[in-house]
Amino acid sequence: MTRTADVLVVGAGLAGLCCARRLAERGLSTIVLEASDGVGGRVRSDEVAGFRLDRGFQVLLTAYPEARAVLDYAALDLRAFYPGALVRFGGRFHRVADPWRNPLDAVAGSLSPIGSVADKLRVARLRHRACAGSLADLFARPETTGEHLLRDLGFTDAMIDRFFRPFLGGVTLDRTLGASSRMLEFVFRMFARGDAALPADGMGAIPAQIAAALPADTVRLATPVAAIDAGRCILRSGDVLEGRAVVVATEGPEAARLLDLPPPSRSRAVTCLYYAAERAPIAAPILILDGDGRGPVNNLCLPSAVAPGYAPPGMTLVSATVLGHHANDDDELDAAVRTQMTEWFGASVRHWRHLRTYRIDHALPAPDTPTLDVPDRSMRLRRGLYVCGDHRVNASIQGAMRSGRHAADALADELAEARAA
Repeated sequence: MTRTADVLVVGAGLAGLCCARRLAERGLSTIVLEASDGVGGRVRSDEVAGFRLDRGFQVLLTAYPEARAVLDYAALDLRAFYPGALVRFGGRFHRVADPWRNPLDAVAGSLSPIGSVADKLRVARLRHRACAGSLADLFARPETTGEHLLRDLGFTDAMIDRFFRPFLGGVTLDRTLGASSRMLEFVFRMFARGDAALPADGMGAIPAQIAAALPADTVRLATPVAAIDAGRCILRSGDVLEGRAVVVATEGPEAARLLDLPPPSRSRAVTCLYYAAERAPIAAPILILDGDGRGPVNNLCLPSAVAPGYAPPGMTLVSATVLGHHANDDDELDAAVRTQMTEWFGASVRHWRHLRTYRIDHALPAPDTPTLDVPDRSMRLRRGLYVCGDHRVNASIQGAMRSGRHAADALADELAEARAA
């Protein structure tokens, strides 16, 4: 059997693409095997009736170090959200602004019921703590849950329940704030140091840009892998590809199946509903949070208010995020979402046209607490076999991209040593 490439990478999500990119930079030939019909994994976008729908609400935090190193931000034509949020509480919307970027808005909102004045001052302490030192220093800090950290910093129940639960819950997909305190600080650091942004052509433009920079014919779509064995990938078609090494870059459950590892204990699920509206319920490019906690919608935004290309001219795209698994069928969930949105925006909601519902069972890995007790798990399983993905580092775009690079570097070093021996 002839060798197909130096390295076979299974999965064309962000981790797999960044791994292939780095391997190419190290002078190794690579074939990326992707089971689906496109690159990106969970970071993809679809065209539906003239609207651009990301597969679940996602943003790029421009301060991610790995993204800054890999991506051409100018070519992505990034469009930023307002640095803050509107919080729905007690029948009204209350603006929570970043005091470093929008000091006047922050002063105007200082007496809102979304936490006390002292809570607003404690945000400065959290910001200073999160931005101090290097990222390595941050991930080496003693670990607790996000909720415990916020309480240790003195935040009141009102601030935690009305702002942090829906805001950080929308990032980690967990309103309990049971995720790692290190992850909370990391996310807060990224929001403090950069923008939350959308590419003008949708989040799918991110993996598309990385894939376009790979050598020709690197990625093979619609090529599912059935099994892996000693430097070989056995395809579902029965064909066998051989390389000097294999990197499994799929999401956690599929990686466990291919590698015969214990399956992940659980995953965090999310459902995203998209609607077409003839009139925008709000005009601002801002995230809207459910501070009441009655749901089902945890957070809502208008992607087309941030990046106009998400909707046809004269129309508005509405994105509503519901956390967790829901037994309701799509019609029942749609009805529940509309009921909540009618309370927020009035009778015009009944004219919204439902475009699509995405149910994403494995949206983020949810490791057992302590979540990041080992901040970076080894990418090497044994000689010639590596694994990467956000489930090996942390649940973020940064984690996925960084793990791909780290796996590539470790593998390239191993192959170089073998060649020199």
